[in-house]
Amino acid sequence: MDQDAHDWNALIMRAGRLFRPTMHPAAAQLPVEGGMPSLGGATEWLNSEPLTVAGLRGSVAIVDFWTYTCINWLRSLPYVRAWSEKYKDQGLVVIGVHALEFPFERDLDNVRRAARDMRVEYPIAVDNDYVIWRAFGNHYWPALYAADAQGNIRYHKFGEGEYEQSEMVIQQLLAGAGAGAGIEPELVSVDADGAEAGADWGNLRSPENYVGYERTGNFASPGGVVPDQRRVYAAPAWLGLNHWALSGDWTMEKGAIVLNEAGGRIAYRFHARDLHLVMGPGAGQAPVRFRVVLDGEPLGAAYGIDVDDQGNGTAGERRLYQLIRQRGPVTERTFEITFLDPGVHAYAFTFG
Repeated sequence: MDQDAHDWNALIMRAGRLFRPTMHPAAAQLPVEGGMPSLGGATEWLNSEPLTVAGLRGSVAIVDFWTYTCINWLRSLPYVRAWSEKYKDQGLVVIGVHALEFPFERDLDNVRRAARDMRVEYPIAVDNDYVIWRAFGNHYWPALYAADAQGNIRYHKFGEGEYEQSEMVIQQLLAGAGAGAGIEPELVSVDADGAEAGADWGNLRSPENYVGYERTGNFASPGGVVPDQRRVYAAPAWLGLNHWALSGDWTMEKGAIVLNEAGGRIAYRFHARDLHLVMGPGAGQAPVRFRVVLDGEPLGAAYGIDVDDQGNGTAGERRLYQLIRQRGPVTERTFEITFLDPGVHAYAFTFG
């Protein structure tokens, strides 16, 4: 989810038809990176009839790869949403390509619900088989590709940030397509909140960590991981920064941890303004109640959008939950979550 693009610009260069049609001088400054790959591999389309590269000729297209549990994509969403709204009447078509990271994101009802809750109203290509992902040679969430009105990729951005530059590219491509007179040059202003708010990079010292045994790190419960077996774990008396532990009756699977009996806990030592956990009940199971504390105390003002100030919350579906937002000085803290019901599946911690 937190893939970074800084050293990977060469990956985007595409094979395909390379031609240079007549275009606006501003748009001509952008390199032609190749023809836009096919969108034909989508398993389903939401908010739109199926779109094709040929059918998009004459429009500027933004292809945004996403998956709805990704905190990095969530923080970019307010900008993509704003661009779609601002420029759709000038010829911009935003296409969200949903390529799942976790198995439960394959469920079309889950994607549809997430799109509704997150106000993703532009066309969505559901790429459950990664056909479009592979056609673009993509490696990241989020990843943004901009195509001109002739169907050529002219710009890409991997990961968060550089929103002003991306929007100026959109304006250049629209101008090159003849829409310059109708474009308001002022860039969008985004006031995001909740999980969509930008990260506090200056205080972010905790990286993403998956909790299934295949990809986890810094697991500190005595005895270590017991893969794919039910076990009663215990937490150590002390956790180092970015270490975590389990207490209670859990099964650690390849991609997730599953709580077998009520009362299980996860503890995590972190340094960040925000803490998120991707989790939820198993398919068809009842919601799971939980309680969160920081350094053993109620959250007070440090509550995230999915808990109250006492740390109480309910996981009713599998998604990203924002559990901590420190509103005062950001310091190293110990997070603990206790589940009052069995059955929770937890997948990954992310921070902001």
